[in-house]
Amino acid sequence: MSGVRLLVGTVKGAFVIESDGTRKKWKVSGPHFAGWEVYHMKGSPVDPDRIYCSQTSGWFGQVIQRSNDGGKTWEAPGGGVTKSPQGWPQGESNRFVYDTSSETGKPLTTHQWYDGTQHPWEFKRVWHLEPSLSDPDTVYAGVEDAAIFRTVDGGFTWQELPGLRGHGTGPRWQPGAGGMCLHTIVLDSSNPHRIFIAISAAGAFRTDDGGKTWKPINRGLRSQFLPDQDTEVGHCVHRVAHHGAKPNVLFMQKHWDVMRSDDAGDNWHEVSGNLPTDFGFVIDINTNEPDTVYVVPIKSDSEHYPLKGRLRVYRSRTGGNEWEPLTKGLPQRNCFVNVLRDSMAVDKFDPCGVYFGTTGGQVYGSADGGDSWKAIVHDLPRVLSVEAQTLL
Repeated sequence: MSGVRLLVGTVKGAFVIESDGTRKKWKVSGPHFAGWEVYHMKGSPVDPDRIYCSQTSGWFGQVIQRSNDGGKTWEAPGGGVTKSPQGWPQGESNRFVYDTSSETGKPLTTHQWYDGTQHPWEFKRVWHLEPSLSDPDTVYAGVEDAAIFRTVDGGFTWQELPGLRGHGTGPRWQPGAGGMCLHTIVLDSSNPHRIFIAISAAGAFRTDDGGKTWKPINRGLRSQFLPDQDTEVGHCVHRVAHHGAKPNVLFMQKHWDVMRSDDAGDNWHEVSGNLPTDFGFVIDINTNEPDTVYVVPIKSDSEHYPLKGRLRVYRSRTGGNEWEPLTKGLPQRNCFVNVLRDSMAVDKFDPCGVYFGTTGGQVYGSADGGDSWKAIVHDLPRVLSVEAQTLL
């Protein structure tokens, strides 16, 4: 039977929420890994039973969990859940070791902090998991401090793709307020060698050769908090979205500004248009309409809640500039939650289902492309991520 599976990561465990194709009634399973922070879960697009999960703890380190039965049972490939005395997680599935090689010929061992001092690269956690579009055993991982890793054996071993940090600008990357995290990985379905990533606070980057070499793609971004507003790197990008039907079109939610690129990131222009505020964290695209884009504006970079306490998703059917508020079923008074960068997802039904989770523990869903909403579940722990699997 067709349906939707929502994979919800929270600060106190993971939840799997399922419905049939009508998306009217939902069944909640969890918490899995209760008490642990689950930064991200994502299912393989080629094997609906395969799910990967980033489970982390300040006490016990990083664990990659894998399910082969749609989230009913889990295993940590390679085992190991503890940290070594040096701070490196033990166990093959938890070993994310930075490569110190560099295209510049200088070992890449430090990066810049806000005050201009240099600090060593330190692995802290996996922020984002992106399974391959063709192989369920191949997965990319974005980590903090910012780097991209890959497994080709289903999570047993991980290797860094060192070309990203080592191409020359790595030592100048700085942390955003949430840390120096590689939080977005976008695989281009039209080109298996092309990957887009985003780092807070460094910007967006692209590879066209499967991760060997990378280039910054930040031309057109402006950041008022930087001495050079048009700098090549240093921009705080919150999220990048991509639709396979238009492989060269990208949308970005930045630290202030909603942006669009029509040339695979080589150039960007602002499409914030009539949004009441253009600060936010999430951005996503309707699977059936590549020009229909969703954002959730919040008040400001210092006040992370909806403007006037009204929770609203904004939709553009024109690829930006013209936006309409979507409010039916969402609280329009005294709502002071946030929606974090990995906490919006869409399914592949027609009409498209749209989902998002909040820091107040709600997961909202719309089965009609955003026209109306309902709370699928209340009172979860603070939601860190939401992903949707369409089961056809």
